[in-house]
Amino acid sequence: MYSLLCKALPFNTKSVKTARGISLTLFNKKQTIDRSKVPIINENELEEMFVKGSGPGGSAVNKNANCVVLKHKPTGIVIKCHESRCVEDNRKMAREKLAIKLDVIENGNNSVEAQKKAIIEKKNAQKEWKRKKLETLKKDWIERESSFKP
Repeated sequence: MYSLLCKALPFNTKSVKTARGISLTLFNKKQTIDRSKVPIINENELEEMFVKGSGPGGSAVNKNANCVVLKHKPTGIVIKCHESRCVEDNRKMAREKLAIKLDVIENGNNSVEAQKKAIIEKKNAQKEWKRKKLETLKKDWIERESSFKP
């Protein structure tokens, strides 16, 4: 049937496969993450310090003050970020980490991290259910086949 469809259509089989894949993805309902409740960080509420870093990287890491310590004054949350040698990158990453922490504190089960975790758990549960179903079908088939043999 597929080969007949490919011959009848004016475009090549790759397009058919792509079109078929697209049509399948259009009908699948994809879970989306609600980011509307993520708190907005006000720069006036932040206290930012630059301190000397530590860890691997030699003496250059220990001499330069490119580690960012970010404190959110209303909540007292302190974030320390020294993942990059660049101060600007560390500032950006520290603010992202702070936004994630504030989201978890304010929204709890509705935070972005909790939503991602729930989606992953749901997918894993579906995979486990499918695996068990196939296992039982295989056992039933083996029992059925062994009963027919003399």
